[in-house]
Amino acid sequence: MVFTAPQGRLYTNSYMAENFENSVGIVKTQTIRIVETDSPLSLTCGKELGPIDVAYETYGEINDTGDNVILICHALSGNAHVAGKNDPEDKKPGWWDTMVGPGKNIDTNKYFVICSNFLGGCSGTTGPSSVNPVTGTPYGLDFPIITIADMVKVQKLMLDKLGIKQLLAVIGGSIGGMQVLQWAIDYPDFVKAVIPVATTSHLGAQSIAFDAVGRNAILADSNFANGQYHQGPAPAHGLGIARMIGHITYLSEQGMREKFGRELRTSDDYRYDLDPEFSVETYLDYKGQTFVERFDANSYLYITKAADYFDLKKEYDGLENAFANAKSRFLIVSFSSDWLFTPAQSEAIVNALVTNRKDVSFCDIHSSYGHDAFLLETEKLGKFISCFLQATYDPESCSKCNCSKKSDISKPRERVDYELIEALIPQEASVLDVGCGDGELLIHLKKDKNIRAEGIDLQRNSVLNCVCKGLPVIQYDIERGFSAYDDKSIDVVILSQTLQTLKDPEKVFTELLRIGKKVIVSFPNFANWRCRLQLLTKGKAPVTRGLPFGWHNTPNLHVVSLKDFEQFCKKLGVTIEKRFPLKEYRLSPVKLAPNFFAEQAIYVTSKD
Repeated sequence: MVFTAPQGRLYTNSYMAENFENSVGIVKTQTIRIVETDSPLSLTCGKELGPIDVAYETYGEINDTGDNVILICHALSGNAHVAGKNDPEDKKPGWWDTMVGPGKNIDTNKYFVICSNFLGGCSGTTGPSSVNPVTGTPYGLDFPIITIADMVKVQKLMLDKLGIKQLLAVIGGSIGGMQVLQWAIDYPDFVKAVIPVATTSHLGAQSIAFDAVGRNAILADSNFANGQYHQGPAPAHGLGIARMIGHITYLSEQGMREKFGRELRTSDDYRYDLDPEFSVETYLDYKGQTFVERFDANSYLYITKAADYFDLKKEYDGLENAFANAKSRFLIVSFSSDWLFTPAQSEAIVNALVTNRKDVSFCDIHSSYGHDAFLLETEKLGKFISCFLQATYDPESCSKCNCSKKSDISKPRERVDYELIEALIPQEASVLDVGCGDGELLIHLKKDKNIRAEGIDLQRNSVLNCVCKGLPVIQYDIERGFSAYDDKSIDVVILSQTLQTLKDPEKVFTELLRIGKKVIVSFPNFANWRCRLQLLTKGKAPVTRGLPFGWHNTPNLHVVSLKDFEQFCKKLGVTIEKRFPLKEYRLSPVKLAPNFFAEQAIYVTSKD
């Protein structure tokens, strides 16, 4: 039970529990009543519900200022037991024990973590299996239809009851991620940061279809008894099939092929009967059976229906409108092989946030685990979550994180062009660095010029570096266009040492000129005398300080000189406002024969 100690700090039974190595130890699921029978909660469907009890667990210690609280939202089959064990004899710990605990990515030595079983669940929170106070029997199908927004409303009432005044972050995957998005929309002043993982702003027709088939399997079970099966045999066959169908959507074709292939479970040849014999069949049988042992069929019906109804675009007349008033920092993560909630669906959320000029970072993590990756890719996902939380909780100390390379802004710059580019940026400008790398330039600009920084990079490690520094950066292939950005919505766009690496530089440069009032471009000069001399004397692709790559491993796709770029600008009707031909380690511009002696160049361009 949560209580206030004499020194004014909030403690929990889990904090004082027996400690296991890297574990929160033994924890007890607690229950709190947040809605009374005589004051029912109004639901989205128009009906009222009361009483409402919520089952929850807490881990760690709340600090004096109460600003270290994290709420975790579970997915369809999850519950409040996110970490540790409820009993020493438990075979398995909580469903995200690899992520939550002392010294782990969601560090309970630092943060006070809460996870509750959501409304409609079957693990202690009021749902269809709860007793209806009117009839004295389980609700069954008399339970009102609920929505994701209702779940979030109940979570907020729980936090109010516990005396929580603010949340550092809300984190969740899948249906939990839907709740996270709803939190950012409904309670913008209550939540500092949100991390929706492997989720979507709405289900597509295919996902709704899978849910419908699962529900029909339950409803068709002869033991379903119109939802009042609690005194007799449960609709285990129908629920097992629903789980099997759902579980297929959580996996990927690659993952299933690598794990199962066409392997037979118990024999070397076909038996020529209709019993399960492929390994993948018996695996799904097992998943269905174990699910039936711990989950309620009615809850499955109601939760999947709530997911089907979730549609932020419809609810708010456009996804951009949905996030118009959001104030939280966003870290959105998808997984490459997730075909249930695809990376494209995450990108749609990112684009809506970018259009609204929100603080958003995004990464698509490569994984073969499909939708289940948010539970299994702890190391990859955990680094992003850990860094994002640290940068949000204590921005001044986020440089202490060891999981990525950091820039020391007190040291001299390694790249001279960064120093000159910084001098060209006005104070408090909005700046988009395209191909931002580790974010070194943006960090210096934030410190020295108080800019509003945004970054784009294609490499996951670069995005991680930037997230660790507190920079909003999205992983994105810039050759796909910049539809999320309005015309002239950015004061200065930077394209540093990237132009020559693009497949279609004209398309990208034209788009940058559309969205940026000014575009600063830097690139290596392939017409430098060293390049010419090596070609002349050695007859091989040149390798210089500014062009250190061999022909076989270079990222540079185009050979461009100062003259090439200036003719390129003339063709596109682009104004060159300033030009700085430079030697590699000198700030002073090359004045004599710059196309011959300059090793790189910086241009300030614009187009009305």
